[in-house]
Amino acid sequence: MLYCLICQDKENAIETRMQNREDHLKYVAETNVVKYAGPFLSEDDTMIGSLIVIDVENKDEASKWSENDPYKKAGLFEKMEIFKFKHLI
Repeated sequence: MLYCLICQDKENAIETRMQNREDHLKYVAETNVVKYAGPFLSEDDTMIGSLIVIDVENKDEASKWSENDPYKKAGLFEKMEIFKFKHLI
């Protein structure tokens, strides 16, 4: 089942994002559940959040995956929501 994680960074948190980016990308590669992902950008192209689509069994697993994400552990996100997602196009 696909789940969509919509994450908004805390204001002015680009340093936190960059300090944890390598560990985040390593986690994404190692867990092998991410189907689509990328940062949200401000109008000046600064990264301000993330959209991550993962393929896991249920919402509990999606929550567990997000809790172990180095970005989440570093306190990067102001807000994070998880939605069941159905790919159509």
